[in-house]
Amino acid sequence: MGFKLISLFLLLPLLTLTILSRFDHALASDKKLHESHRNRTVLAGAGRVKIAALKGRKQTRDCNLFQGRWVFDANYPFYDSSTCPFIDGEFDCLKFGRPDRQFLKYSWQPDSCTIPRFDGQAFLNKWRGKRVMFVGDSLSQNMWESLGCMIHASVPDTKTTFIKRTPVSSLTFQDYGVTIYLYRTPYLVDISKESVGRVLNLGTIEGGADAWKDMDILVFNSWHWWLHKGVELQGWDYIRNGSSLIRDMDRLDAFSKGLTTWAQWVDQNVNISQTRVFFQGISPTHYVGKEWNEPSNSCNGQMQPLSGSTYPGGSLPAASIVSRVLSWMKTPVYLLDITTLSQLRKDAHPSTYGAYGGNDCSHWCLPGLPDTWNQLLYAALSM
Repeated sequence: MGFKLISLFLLLPLLTLTILSRFDHALASDKKLHESHRNRTVLAGAGRVKIAALKGRKQTRDCNLFQGRWVFDANYPFYDSSTCPFIDGEFDCLKFGRPDRQFLKYSWQPDSCTIPRFDGQAFLNKWRGKRVMFVGDSLSQNMWESLGCMIHASVPDTKTTFIKRTPVSSLTFQDYGVTIYLYRTPYLVDISKESVGRVLNLGTIEGGADAWKDMDILVFNSWHWWLHKGVELQGWDYIRNGSSLIRDMDRLDAFSKGLTTWAQWVDQNVNISQTRVFFQGISPTHYVGKEWNEPSNSCNGQMQPLSGSTYPGGSLPAASIVSRVLSWMKTPVYLLDITTLSQLRKDAHPSTYGAYGGNDCSHWCLPGLPDTWNQLLYAALSM
């Protein structure tokens, strides 16, 4: 008995040290998880996919689609811009004189798996008779047009109907009964006309949202317009925040409130037995070269991606807001966490090679980066 007591007293410090060590390791791991926006789960915003099927927030450890690097790939791009009839001039960089083509030759390689190559005909067969809708701003348009071109390259002879209108545009592949819609609404929440002028209402989604219902795939996006300043650029005169009507407020706070309203709408209106819901994630800009250690530069003249898997400029606060809002939703929403992989592509913007002039470091060339976004969407739906 005495020997057992002595042994126990000798073991207690070791057990305590082991427990504390594991606790400290858990805290460090938790801190690292929260500090790295690239490693979020779908619940907090990442992209591990369940091999059997996409089931909302549930993921396995098999593959994080959004942790990886860009590699040169001679098999890219997926299509030739000159043969795709759906590309808007602001994205058609080669048509408007971009002289280099190396930016077309990069593929995204996750660290822990291989992404299935996009197959447009397989996509059409799987989603035959279904409807897909991109909802958001011009970055949604970027992704919508990209998907149309990728599918068209696989089935170039199939009949299509292409309609561009405001706010709803559509592309139908008639032989398959698949329609891909674009619904333009940059804030997701309402802008209404009142006696004082145009009011951005952070608490309502009414205008047009019925069009989002009964889709088979919904891909939402919002952020860029929340940064616009000046009544002409921002598209509104006042903000309604609860009972308050104000001229302006902190834009991150406004985005958080607006996205919360969107989340409540999704939870109340989306039938998850029919509809798979995605959030496109925050697309970055490259106007400030100091973010990648080139203080005097912007995206103009950039010809290759950044190497590695981390962006020197760090994460975007808006991405953290998206993750937080998605984390408490009842509806499974899969975050296409494209932020970091897009931050690495300082070379992929139109810059001065677009239809509207200026230096565009916000949108993306087609073919180009949005094709990877769609390949990741395809992977999330397929793996």
